[in-house]
Amino acid sequence: MNYLKRLLVGRPLKSAENDEQKLTRFAALALLSSDALSSIAYGTEQIVVVLVALSTAAIWYSLPIAAFVIILLVSLTLSYRQIIHAYPHGGGAYVVSSENLGRNAGLIAGGSLLIDYMLTVAVSVSAGAEAITSAVPALYGHQVAISIFIVLIIMMMNLRGLRESASFLMVPVYTFIAVITILIAVGLFKIAIGAQPLHATALPGAVVPGISLALILRAFSSGSSSLTGVEAISNAVPFFKKPRAKNAAATLAIMASILGFFFVGITFINYWYGIVPKTEVTVLSQIGEAVFGHGIMYYALQFSTALILAVAANTGFSAFPVLAYNLAKDKFMPHMYQDRGDRLGYSNGIITLAAGSIVLLIIFQGSTERLIPLYSIGVFIPFALSQTGMVRHWQKQGSSWLKKSIANIVGALISYAIIAILFAYRLGDIWPFFIIMPVLLFIFYKIHDHYRKVAEQLRLMEADAKLHTYDGNTVIVLVGNVTRVNVGALNYAQSIGDYVVAMHVSLDEDIKKEKEIEAEFKQNFPDVRFSVVHSSYRSIENPIIRYVDLVSKNAMKHNYTTTVIIPQFVPRRRWQNILHNQTSLRLRMRLSWRQNIVVGTYSYHLKK
Repeated sequence: MNYLKRLLVGRPLKSAENDEQKLTRFAALALLSSDALSSIAYGTEQIVVVLVALSTAAIWYSLPIAAFVIILLVSLTLSYRQIIHAYPHGGGAYVVSSENLGRNAGLIAGGSLLIDYMLTVAVSVSAGAEAITSAVPALYGHQVAISIFIVLIIMMMNLRGLRESASFLMVPVYTFIAVITILIAVGLFKIAIGAQPLHATALPGAVVPGISLALILRAFSSGSSSLTGVEAISNAVPFFKKPRAKNAAATLAIMASILGFFFVGITFINYWYGIVPKTEVTVLSQIGEAVFGHGIMYYALQFSTALILAVAANTGFSAFPVLAYNLAKDKFMPHMYQDRGDRLGYSNGIITLAAGSIVLLIIFQGSTERLIPLYSIGVFIPFALSQTGMVRHWQKQGSSWLKKSIANIVGALISYAIIAILFAYRLGDIWPFFIIMPVLLFIFYKIHDHYRKVAEQLRLMEADAKLHTYDGNTVIVLVGNVTRVNVGALNYAQSIGDYVVAMHVSLDEDIKKEKEIEAEFKQNFPDVRFSVVHSSYRSIENPIIRYVDLVSKNAMKHNYTTTVIIPQFVPRRRWQNILHNQTSLRLRMRLSWRQNIVVGTYSYHLKK
């Protein structure tokens, strides 16, 4: 097993090597921008699909809607750059909301992001699987299996550490950036030289019968899905090389610039070329066909899009573990999420995210249409809370707070507006979120309450520091069959005990065997008391627990401690453990719940 782990995960890294695992801007852009950049594949299409439900003539409204999406992108980028500098230890919306709006707001932001990152992974790999089955029709019907396989691959990649996962992602991310840049450049060049005349379904300003504010707002909220993943860099500031805040802020600016350029370019080309959404072909694919024809660049676009959609899940794998670490540090998630693995990553967070995403894929059968509405509400609630928290942060700073918080105010207002739109028009799709969140908050508070009670009970008071002197120790050695294992266990028991008793559970259905074991034991260990407890059932655990409780109660009356020794043999090969029952493991677990009992294990190692 250790060899397999080393093969899959790699050799353990020393803690001193942690700084060597930190990321440059170039590597971090590949690692943390895949989710945001992949949304280019469907952002414009989400807007146009809503508009053409009324009429193809309404497509021109995508231009002003795109302008408002860019305004939101700019305000979010400026705001998250402020968050990075103000909170350089990471945590993003959770830390900002907790410190400025209170614990409840912070937990809502943190819980929303935990759900959103799982949805990010599920949506991304589902979209990637759909792209793969479109390219290879023979795989159609196996989308869920393909999605799960992709999740497991990305999980293993992240378990290997930051640098290796970033190196792996550079190829798909930078290939996608290069291909989309060429697509937009060629498309705009053809327009500029007159090679591509205007084929728009309607000119800007044209009156479209039946158009309503509600329709435009729905299209805007759908198009804003292009901004998911913008917050990931602010959560992952600790991943950057020093100066961390400066490098993270610069990487965020680069990512936002690329995202804005791509979104505006694709939306404009879609309008100019008069492309109308089709069920069987994506808008981006139609744009590629119109610009490149069916040449090699068209297939490069399809291939790079499938790749970026598949690996976009990695943004969640980068941000989720850091967020879980911050929640665990504040005692709202189990402490195991603070532990680093062999490769210095937060392995428990990575594995939890993979498991949660696989469950979502199975429940929703890999359907992106059913996952995206939940995905949107999960990201815009933290957006709104983080912007509001930054406004409060600047207010605490005193002078010129209004000037510093302009971007935050704009971002907050637009984010709250999108939440309101989702409430008004997509409630039927997002209602599960409002059941999951209260449950998640309840779990957070129960975990926090547990840690608070543990701390209260473990805290050493002056009165507790007085040591108690016992008069002796009663040692119970559990005996199944009389073997060599008993010799070492009894020797150890006599070295620590004032009173030693060997205890055997006899099943009523096998009295003959009981007599044989008792006779053999007394012959080999005549000076040790042998106690037999009868059981009418096949389980030996309950009789042992009752016997230990009885001995412990009697020992306390005489100011004695009680120790239970569980002898066991250890096979030479680890895999051989599955050939033997795990009675000793179950007994240790059961006995650990008894008070005033010391449980010890004596292991006899087999040589062959």
